Amino acid sequence: MISRRTVEVIFAAFTASFGAVIAYGATEFGVGWSPSGPEPGTFPFYIGCLVALASFANLASALASPSFAQTVFMTRQQGWRILMFVLPIAGFVILALLLGLYLATAIYLFAVMFWQGRYPLWHAGLVALGLPVFLFLVLEKGFQVPLLKGPFEAALGL
Repeated sequence: MISRRTVEVIFAAFTASFGAVIAYGATEFGVGWSPSGPEPGTFPFYIGCLVALASFANLASALASPSFAQTVFMTRQQGWRILMFVLPIAGFVILALLLGLYLATAIYLFAVMFWQGRYPLWHAGLVALGLPVFLFLVLEKGFQVPLLKGPFEAALGL
């Protein structure tokens, strides 16, 4: 069992480190005022400092709260539901890089609708084919915004 306090402490340390890295990196571009106004690193520096400070406040809150030590962060069932949400999205990203955005969208929609949503096969197939075609017509043809294409689109000459 992982307690909520453990997760809060780990995440607060992670976000504090992230804020510190942002603030440190911003100093490379100059922090402060120049004759023409704020230097390029001023805004990122202060945002990084703000993130780090907020993280330390979260850390203090997690360490001070006695209820966080007894509270379970996530049950097995909750973890499984999150995994069933994240894995298809990760698969979609990998497929989009390998096969192109339109084919990956069709595969993702079909899989999620059919297996997770329990939609009928014909309904999942219709949406999985219809939406990528609609997006292609609107984005590529209508607005002339090219999106990531793969070997399937190249074979069709799109």
